[in-house]
Amino acid sequence: MAVLIAAFLIYFIFSSRIQDQQSHQPAAGPQSEPNRLGPPDIYPNRVLTPGLANPEITQDNIQVTICGHYWSTKSVRPPAGYTNRLKIEQIQEYGDQDTDPRDYEEDHLIPLELGGDPWSPQNLWPEPYVASIPEGGARFKDHVENYLHERVCAGGISLPTAQQEIATDWYRVYLEDVRR
Repeated sequence: MAVLIAAFLIYFIFSSRIQDQQSHQPAAGPQSEPNRLGPPDIYPNRVLTPGLANPEITQDNIQVTICGHYWSTKSVRPPAGYTNRLKIEQIQEYGDQDTDPRDYEEDHLIPLELGGDPWSPQNLWPEPYVASIPEGGARFKDHVENYLHERVCAGGISLPTAQQEIATDWYRVYLEDVRR
């Protein structure tokens, strides 16, 4: 009985997220394709994964959400079963030559620690661990996520600006601010 209730709750939460995401705008759309500093393989396809912010996390509530002492990405992260299935689907949708899911991280374009939507396929993409440049894989984007999170929480940059920067060209932030 408890398993049935848990399964229903997961279904209910997921279903309401899908319905809610219809009304939310992505942080950056395919029409605003910028001049990016890195090669194309380190970025998601802008049509498939434009990035999507979590409407429950705003500049006004960051001190109790993403910057709060008790807040954790674990509180909003979708289960691995969901992201693993989505990763396999998206690898095919992206048309990647490498189809081994172990070579990818199902990553949030706008990370959870910057108020990214946890569930939306518009914010999730199969990011390769190894890219065409040495500092282009998923682990390098993680450094940018941490850097921008620290700046947002210290008041050095607004949450919308950080979301836009990482969704537009995370590698630019890496080169200009993180790597030095």
